[in-house]
Amino acid sequence: MTRSVRRTRRTVRLAGAGAAAMLALGACSSPSDSTDSSNPSAPSGTSASRKLSGTVTVFAAASLKESFTTLGKEFEEQHQGTKVSFNFGGSDTLAANITSGAPADVFAAASPGTMAVVTDAKDTAGTPVTFVRNQLEIATVPGNPHKVASLKDLTKAGLKVVLCDRTVPCGAAARKALDASGLKLTPVSYEQDVKGALTKVELKEADAAVVYKTDVKAAGDKVEGVEFPESAGAVNDYPIALLKNAPNAEAAKAFIALVRSAEGQKVLHEAGFLKP
Repeated sequence: MTRSVRRTRRTVRLAGAGAAAMLALGACSSPSDSTDSSNPSAPSGTSASRKLSGTVTVFAAASLKESFTTLGKEFEEQHQGTKVSFNFGGSDTLAANITSGAPADVFAAASPGTMAVVTDAKDTAGTPVTFVRNQLEIATVPGNPHKVASLKDLTKAGLKVVLCDRTVPCGAAARKALDASGLKLTPVSYEQDVKGALTKVELKEADAAVVYKTDVKAAGDKVEGVEFPESAGAVNDYPIALLKNAPNAEAAKAFIALVRSAEGQKVLHEAGFLKP
């Protein structure tokens, strides 16, 4: 009888020690879904474990239209119950809208300069991150009847050339390339975004335009592309950021994560964008 009691007491003591050890381990371990919130633009693992819903409003440079539209559809398929709403346009105009209070979750700009307008106004949450780069190319009407083969050829008398406005990243890059080459060019018009410049050529209202390689590729056989070496000195970095007052911050973080993921980068690179 005495031995039985001793065995019982020993079993109780062992069980108590095991429970205490388990509690100690639990106290030392960190939650599996913890993340670093110091950079909201960084890819986050939390969104995958949470049910996302609602609309993500993305303000993005016009040159991102095709690739971001594709990524928006992929995002909606991955997160049933969400919707991605895009506002594409000139980065300078989008930046001005954001700083004026336009409700948006994400801003993807075509240059650090236009992103700086938003960061200087303290309207971003965290530090913007460059996710792709883009290079200029000349777009001509199909067949290139005016035999445009270089940036200098755009200065030919009688040639109708369109540029993006100087305040737009594609316009600033074009001006940088022209200035570096010592070329003087007076366009027939300045357009508010790169798609506007490209459309002039597609409609044959202009003979040529300086746009991005991605836009020439997206236009297919509607235009003909002419590369020029000076474009290498005017490559634009594209930063993306979560906005400070984002109405749907969690879903916005997940969209940014998709853009920066291997899957997102594949879509962007296939569209002609360069690696960051």
